[in-house]
Amino acid sequence: MAAVWMALAVMLVAAAQVAVAAPVMAPAFLWAPKNYGLSPNEAKEVVHYQTISPKSLADSVLEEGGWSNLVCSKDGPQKNVDVAVLFLGSKLQSSDISKDKQVDPALADILKLSFSSSEFSMAFPYVAMSDDEALENSLLSGFTENCEDGSGGNHITYTDMCTASSESVKKHLNMDSVQDLVKSRMGNNQPTELIVFCSGGFKDNAKSEGQLLLDLVSVLDKSGAKYTVLYASQPYGLLENPSDLPLARYLAEKTNTTKPVLEKCDGECQLKSTLLEGVFVGVVLLIILISGLCCMMGIDTPSRFEAPQD
Repeated sequence: MAAVWMALAVMLVAAAQVAVAAPVMAPAFLWAPKNYGLSPNEAKEVVHYQTISPKSLADSVLEEGGWSNLVCSKDGPQKNVDVAVLFLGSKLQSSDISKDKQVDPALADILKLSFSSSEFSMAFPYVAMSDDEALENSLLSGFTENCEDGSGGNHITYTDMCTASSESVKKHLNMDSVQDLVKSRMGNNQPTELIVFCSGGFKDNAKSEGQLLLDLVSVLDKSGAKYTVLYASQPYGLLENPSDLPLARYLAEKTNTTKPVLEKCDGECQLKSTLLEGVFVGVVLLIILISGLCCMMGIDTPSRFEAPQD
């Protein structure tokens, strides 16, 4: 019986690890108001349902999204787009797309509108996030690896609006300064400007992620620039403390003044809890079955009975 109990314990631990350690899925959207020659084929409302990694997302954006001619610095003019924007979110998960009640309605509205109304639009609903590397680093390293031609001739240059200590953040304090940057890059003699923008926005910013994205798209539209936007999300909590967080996401977060509280169990949480409940029920039924078999095997009945005496 000791061996049976040990095997059951191992099965329970393994099943719990599989259920809890599933990676967090987050969506990504790529669009441009016009095709601008980004794709030779019609690419409107194209959806890739495969589960991909951030590095694979970078590959698809460069190849299918036509960004290889934009972010990879090459000799010679190939001016199709003035500005390419990489907007990094921190809230949206794949399970949030189908929800009726959105945490950030402005974000859902601008993404749906941009995806449906643009001549060039692609969606990647299932991007598996990693708790080992930030999404920004994964995408930029994927761009760099694909831009290298073996001789070191190709590289990427971008305006970093995410790192608080960067010169770009210190220089561009609001959307007006971003608009000036966009206008300075308009023209056939200027290379495409890659802007990496985070949901944190500017210093002392109090706007939501959706409102920031809406303001940024409005600035691009008003400037008259040819632009393309890649929105990708890495939900909050994956990289708070990787050394103390071996799992793929927080199942609960402590309440304090700086971190939001998970007030309810989302779709992914419900899926994991259902799997764990199923595992526990299965283990209990298996224990009952084994116990019943052992009891039946332990019953010792005589093979014959004596005849009653008169």
